[in-house]
Amino acid sequence: MSAGAAPAATGRRRLPWLVAGAVVLVVLVVVAARLLRFSEAGAAFIGTYSGAAPQPAGTPGGFPAWSAWQHGLNAVFLLFMVRSGWRIHRGGRPTTFWTRRNGGRIRTANAPIRIAIDLWSHFVADTLWVLNGLLFVVLAAVSGHWVRIVPTDWAVVPQAVSAGLQYASLVWPTENGWIDYNALQQLSYFVVVYVAGPVALLTGLRAAPGFAARLRFLDRRFSLRAAKTVHWWTMWFFVAFTAVHVFLVLATGAVRNLNHMYAVRDDQSWAGAAVFAASLVLTAALVLALRPAVVRRVAGLTGAVLHRPPKAPRTPSAR
Repeated sequence: MSAGAAPAATGRRRLPWLVAGAVVLVVLVVVAARLLRFSEAGAAFIGTYSGAAPQPAGTPGGFPAWSAWQHGLNAVFLLFMVRSGWRIHRGGRPTTFWTRRNGGRIRTANAPIRIAIDLWSHFVADTLWVLNGLLFVVLAAVSGHWVRIVPTDWAVVPQAVSAGLQYASLVWPTENGWIDYNALQQLSYFVVVYVAGPVALLTGLRAAPGFAARLRFLDRRFSLRAAKTVHWWTMWFFVAFTAVHVFLVLATGAVRNLNHMYAVRDDQSWAGAAVFAASLVLTAALVLALRPAVVRRVAGLTGAVLHRPPKAPRTPSAR
């Protein structure tokens, strides 16, 4: 067995135990939450704090059309970010490289750095994701919808604890997402947009080839290894948030929630579900279409691509 195969085999052996441990942990959390939720103290706490997010007067309700488009695009960009990031982390010797053309309007004094094609793919997905996020922040600020996801009152903390207890006990909060979020949703969306997003961007720039060499003065305060570690775990935060987010959307009234997010309407029609299903089909088609050969051709539009097919393993000669 090769050196690389041993950790993979160990990981496969551990996977069933990790899954079993996660299931046991979830069951224990639900049991504990239900015991607390339906105790006298728990009932009194939820009676005082319903879980609603405190919001200033005049907070806009509903969702603008641009938020639906950006929500769908964000999911696609995040998928390709995680996909390319996982390939980079998994390692292995790259066989395809990309070098930016140092001509035209974008020129630098230093020669462009050659990078692996997976890193190029990661940068492309990152750039689209960041631009989409910046546009969301600007439009939210201009339209006033930022108030829905930015806490403005410290009462959001006990309210979020109450909402979390209700979720964990499987007795869902009863807010109408079209009008307002509960406190836990508000805090979660705030962290995703205004905390985790900037952390992912800054740590990604800190670890990026080219930038890393120019930022060596930060090594004592924030080393390259630390930046990569924070960037890696930030990615897993997004993965975990997305998994929980999708589960709760489907478990707490899928038809109505999908209408809010994809059809920009508050009713029980199947319009949102249809748009959601179509988006899944289009995303799957895009994943299948972006084969390595296609990615190389696309990358070739912006730089020089060098592809070195892996050599076939040598077979021992017969004696």
